[in-house]
Amino acid sequence: MISIQNISKTFTLKSKTFKALDQVNMEIAEGDIVGIIGSSGAGKSTLIRCINLLEKPDNGAIVVRGRDLTKLNASELAAERKKIGMIFQHFNLLSSRTVFENVALPLELDKANKTHIQAKVTELLKIVGLEHKADEYPKNLSGGQKQRVAIARALANDPHLLLCDEATSALDPITTQSILQLLRDINQRLRITVLLITHEMEVVKAICNHVAVIDHGQLVAKGTLENILFNNSHPIIRQFLNTKNMTIPSDFNKTLQSQQNDGLFPLVEIELNGRVAFEDLVDTIYHHYKVPYKIIRAEIEYIGKKNFGKALLQLQGNADHNADVINYFNQHKIYNSVRGYA
Repeated sequence: MISIQNISKTFTLKSKTFKALDQVNMEIAEGDIVGIIGSSGAGKSTLIRCINLLEKPDNGAIVVRGRDLTKLNASELAAERKKIGMIFQHFNLLSSRTVFENVALPLELDKANKTHIQAKVTELLKIVGLEHKADEYPKNLSGGQKQRVAIARALANDPHLLLCDEATSALDPITTQSILQLLRDINQRLRITVLLITHEMEVVKAICNHVAVIDHGQLVAKGTLENILFNNSHPIIRQFLNTKNMTIPSDFNKTLQSQQNDGLFPLVEIELNGRVAFEDLVDTIYHHYKVPYKIIRAEIEYIGKKNFGKALLQLQGNADHNADVINYFNQHKIYNSVRGYA
């Protein structure tokens, strides 16, 4: 559906050049939801703007449904852009127009008749859950409602591709989840391909089927979310995972010591990477290595058939058996660290 072929883009600022994209290649299947994740300045927004040629790449091809957009003249490109909707971080609504009128704008510019506009806008407002806000102005809406209006407007010309540039970055967590669910519903109901730019791994986990990781203008990883998390050795990928130490509950903090003393057991934090299921791991600890354990905290999530996350365990065997368990973690590439003894 979309083929991004050897795309590069260089900007010049005050006689200095900056390469925002460097030979990027990516294939996006029709009807998919793809997340592009990276740090600020990595090149994410430049890439998404190259897809609809808001930024013209220095070289390469952007092929959408068999047509290379870089080869089209102005009128041909304008026609193709009508089928590529775009949603921005800050909504870009017109304050002087009502909700209905904001959604109707693309249809008016396309010189659609009033009957079609009335029916289409009413349908779209129902899809985004704002039919009761048709006559309101943007100043009277919450952030989430404004983004819903922007989504409805992006759907006005029945696009086959929806580009989302940090569409949830200005929203609170609860509203973010509702907008992501709306995008997933639209993808499934209308079969619209969604390409989503974000710097938040939680957004990717919530909605995306495939992920591309971009760093300093280069695509450093791409694949299913499960595969990206499983093969997380690249530093930029690990940056987006939950790498902070887990908080030790206060009752354990009271007895936590800086070094092992007689009668105290190690508190070991492990990071699950999909290689071993958490249930199998604790079963191995207890039945194979004969080490009793206590789960102090666990933050585990299932993605596909694999589980990822962190757990804080207290190993309650003797010193040799506890060491065998930690060696087992190392052999299976399960990141671990001893946080202390209690």
